Amino acid sequence: MLELGSGYGATAVATARAGYDVTAVEISDRADYLGRLFDDVTPGALTTHRADFYEVELDGRFDIVCYWNGFGIGSDADQRRLLERIGSTWLEPDGVALIDVFNPFVWAAWDGDEEHHPAVPEAGYQFDLHQRISFDPVTCVATDAWWESTAPERPIQQSLRCYTPADLELLLDGTGLSLSAIVVGDTPSPREQAPALLGEEFEYLAILHRSE
Repeated sequence: MLELGSGYGATAVATARAGYDVTAVEISDRADYLGRLFDDVTPGALTTHRADFYEVELDGRFDIVCYWNGFGIGSDADQRRLLERIGSTWLEPDGVALIDVFNPFVWAAWDGDEEHHPAVPEAGYQFDLHQRISFDPVTCVATDAWWESTAPERPIQQSLRCYTPADLELLLDGTGLSLSAIVVGDTPSPREQAPALLGEEFEYLAILHRSE
């Protein structure tokens, strides 16, 4: 299995412990924690690369390629370039790609929402934070901004491109991948899961296969 954007590696480690051979790619220094914190994984079952997944060169192909909770950071061209790499370079002919996709219906409903997340020192959470969500209906981009209560002039924010399943199918055109199914919440969807897609889940799982 190949995991893209693996962060601190908790999912990659759990998957390796479950018996899979996992290759994890993470661009930030979070990748350094995998080897230091999780030394009880069977040697060879987990390989890590601190690298840009748009540029990294990996040996062989994978039965599973997954990208959890990160697809949509960047432009449509960035997403398409990544999908092309998955379809043409990394995925086995009969493999599956599992990609979390941000759901525009829910993010649109959150437009203008602001929350206060107070510090809870007794639980080890030391930061008093505020969060504000905005959504641009023209570009279908959600902005998730956070700032410390004492420094509202210094927000940290990320922009998340959201895709309906129909938009995702358009994006996949020409990438070598096709959308086989979506999972909304815990149940493979389609239309009977529409209420959850409309109002409950901020992302859905896209199940992709190589095009015939």
